[in-house]
Amino acid sequence: MDEEDLSPAEMMRLIEEQAAAATRRLQPDPLFLYAPWGLAWLVGFAAFFLSYGLDGHPIAPISWQLALAILMGAQLLAGAFLFWSARASSVQIRGETAQRGMMYGYAWFVGMLSMGLILSHFTPMLPRDQIGLLYASVSLLVVSILYMAGGAVWREWPMFFLGVWTAAVNAAGATLGPGWHALLISLLVGGAFFVAGIVLRRRR
Repeated sequence: MDEEDLSPAEMMRLIEEQAAAATRRLQPDPLFLYAPWGLAWLVGFAAFFLSYGLDGHPIAPISWQLALAILMGAQLLAGAFLFWSARASSVQIRGETAQRGMMYGYAWFVGMLSMGLILSHFTPMLPRDQIGLLYASVSLLVVSILYMAGGAVWREWPMFFLGVWTAAVNAAGATLGPGWHALLISLLVGGAFFVAGIVLRRRR
């Protein structure tokens, strides 16, 4: 059937379907946007929890160096998934949207780099477990702020609410101590991101 034979209602439905299909192609897959980070934090901070314990006594023979290696390795894999997903969707994006994405990516780099330089000044003054808590809580504070900012820039409410949730859980865990912080981040933040990626993918 030719386009001339379509009724106005059918033409509108066709336009909406094509617009929705184009949006799905251009937007990053939420499964790769959230679930890899959730899995990385779920596993990485669980390793720190087993190393710290809730009362300062390790639950499993995992050194903090091994826990850090697990967390960093998991985050590198998550970052690779995110880069692949973002690159696949940004090939067809130009102009203002591409510039927003570029500036947002630079914000992550500058935020994490400046955080590391600032915190390195205070690490000699703190015991080892408090150093780990300081780095973990401040880095997650940066993450939560950037997620809220990203949600505002792209009007993505799930992204914004995940940033709010991360900030709240991070603050609560930091007041309770290293073991509790690692446990809460692993289950409540890592789990939330992992579930959000799966749920949003199904709704897409």
